[in-house]
Amino acid sequence: MRPKHLVTALGPVNIERPYYLCSDCHKGYCPRDVELDVEGTEYSPGVRRMMAVVGSETSFERGRQQLELLAGIDVTAKAVERQAEAIGDDIAQKEKSRATGTLQLELPEILGPAVPILYIEIDGTQVPMVRSELEGRAGRIEAKPARTREVKIGAIFTQTTTKEEGRPVRDEDSTTYTAAIENAEQFGPRIYTEAWERGWSRAEKKVVIADGAEWIWNIADQHFPGAIQIVDIFHARQHLWDLARSLYPSEESKQKHWVMRQQSKLDGGEIEKLVRFLRSIDATNPQLADTIRIEADYFERNAARMRYPEFRSQHLFIGSGVIEAACKTVIGARLKLSGMFWTLRGANAIIALRCHRLSGKFEDYWASRSLAA
Repeated sequence: MRPKHLVTALGPVNIERPYYLCSDCHKGYCPRDVELDVEGTEYSPGVRRMMAVVGSETSFERGRQQLELLAGIDVTAKAVERQAEAIGDDIAQKEKSRATGTLQLELPEILGPAVPILYIEIDGTQVPMVRSELEGRAGRIEAKPARTREVKIGAIFTQTTTKEEGRPVRDEDSTTYTAAIENAEQFGPRIYTEAWERGWSRAEKKVVIADGAEWIWNIADQHFPGAIQIVDIFHARQHLWDLARSLYPSEESKQKHWVMRQQSKLDGGEIEKLVRFLRSIDATNPQLADTIRIEADYFERNAARMRYPEFRSQHLFIGSGVIEAACKTVIGARLKLSGMFWTLRGANAIIALRCHRLSGKFEDYWASRSLAA
């Protein structure tokens, strides 16, 4: 019999359990540790769950303080970090394995009620990283070193009703999230798997909303063929404002007047008319002419995704407010706090943990983990 000290939700305890030694390999083993889910750790499952929760919500030091204040549990900030990241990493690895499987197997039809409208919104947001994770990476600003890496994040939600005036209403508590610091090729199967589990095959109407980023539309074309694609109207309007500032620098009244005239074309879905107007602008300055060409190409390339009157007539969302909020609440509120710099593994672990918690999946994960143990 060998003793083991444990920190539990009810305070410290000491237990004794049988210890077995293999006569061939001379390695020791305590089966009781596996039964209690405390193999290789001094913290009970309940305490590790608490560490994961506080570690996903705030800095590890503040999480330590919360455990001490609210539960009388005395642990170090490093212990909170290790346990939160270990649990988050376990979630991340399971998600990665599930997403990889979608490339190898045709997913089975998931039984359930029909989904009237299912939305996918995708975006990217930057997270500060430690220097070792940035070696060889170009900075976002030319000639300056990289300081961040992009988190690709997706939000999926449903819509079953509209307001009296026909405006769409997102179903309460229907939003789930998936995110990671990875390339678009890896993120595609991730968001596809999440969408499939949310009932993509049962959706009567399928919609992908994003800004004009090419990598997002490549994912939509590859993994969600046939879906209605919509460019967030506020991003599209921002392009007009950016161009107006180039045309009339330091002349706010002219900028506003120009945008209002061109925005009527945009909001009315008259994209071809808008493109023709932009291409007709005579600019002698080569840099300005190049800016106008780039913006005209942007609107021309996304014309089919900017038929806003048609989308409104179907009572669809035309803004990406859900994913914009997700960038702030899921990622920014935890990973962009002052003075924070992350390793790739640590960031992805906390991101996976937060996505699971904010998607309402954490308790199911913990229950399945306990059963497996």
